[in-house]
Amino acid sequence: MKQLLVFIRKEFFHVFRDRRTLLIMFGLPVVQIILFGFALTNEVKNIEIIILDNAKDINSRQIINKIKASSYFQIQESVLNYNDIEKTFKKGNVKCALIFPAHFGDDLLHLGKAQVQIIADGSDPNIAKTVVNYLTAIIVDYQQLIAPSPALSYRIIPETRMLYNEEGNGSLNFIPGVMALVLMIVCTTLTSVAVVKEKELGTMEVLLVSPFKPVFVLIAKAIPYLLLSMINVIMILLLAVYLLDVQIKGNVFLLFFESVLFIITCLSLGLMISNITNSQQTAMLLSMMGMMLPTLIFTGFLFPLENMPLPFQIISHIIPARWYFIIVKAVMLKGLGFKYVWKETLILTGMTVVLLGIALKNFKIRLQ
Repeated sequence: MKQLLVFIRKEFFHVFRDRRTLLIMFGLPVVQIILFGFALTNEVKNIEIIILDNAKDINSRQIINKIKASSYFQIQESVLNYNDIEKTFKKGNVKCALIFPAHFGDDLLHLGKAQVQIIADGSDPNIAKTVVNYLTAIIVDYQQLIAPSPALSYRIIPETRMLYNEEGNGSLNFIPGVMALVLMIVCTTLTSVAVVKEKELGTMEVLLVSPFKPVFVLIAKAIPYLLLSMINVIMILLLAVYLLDVQIKGNVFLLFFESVLFIITCLSLGLMISNITNSQQTAMLLSMMGMMLPTLIFTGFLFPLENMPLPFQIISHIIPARWYFIIVKAVMLKGLGFKYVWKETLILTGMTVVLLGIALKNFKIRLQ
């Protein structure tokens, strides 16, 4: 029994000396609890909404005050006229607009009913429906509050319009997200494993002593996956259009260019991972498992980023898939041009340069 206790003590020492084991054992549960507790929620909060109040009477102001008092909405700005609404939606921040007609209060008082218009960003159907339900609930609560008697009640009729998705196609939000997820994982994983495989098999030495420049080794590894991933993008777009009935409203060439840029970003990340790992298992774990969870959580197509605490929103800025997701939604679903996605394009370009620079700098031309 004494010998057994000695061996158990020895194993404890081994565990405590291995920081990676301790990190997985104690760090992973803490990270998951924090993520699942704070970041992963389907409840929509902090919705940026614009209000066009053509009535400017006591009834419209009371409804606006109820919306302000709600924790679900943030009134961003009041547009000047109806034509400015779509321009505001194109900026990408506003999720909904509420329009009061000129004679809203008079219609409610004299006719017993009045209409309001709710315009939601239908490129994300789930959030759009949730936002419309929230606004409808506030309006219903207000009309019950001002009802003079149960027999004589006022009716406020919301007229709903889904911008960019009039038919209510539920696949719209998932196509950009799936594109970002597939390209991120496939390109990063395959590239990182391809380089590390040469190290494990011992063929990297042959490549390094050949007349071929060492930098060209990395480029040669990335080019096939770049071309195959471009074919992959074409397949995904064809399936989206002809199988899921998703219309590409923007410029197809711009969408393809942005996809190629994102593929190069993912390949650069894969090359960087391959230079800091020495085994295929480690490279696959970092590239697949390490990138899948951040892409799912911090991209915005499964869980709204607005709901997350500020530290998580800051972390999401370093995830390349987030910016590609925004680009695809703007070009493919909203039909916007380059002037609306130049900032995201510049960020992806900067990430590519940084990742590629780190990969080339850490590429060892001598094996140990």
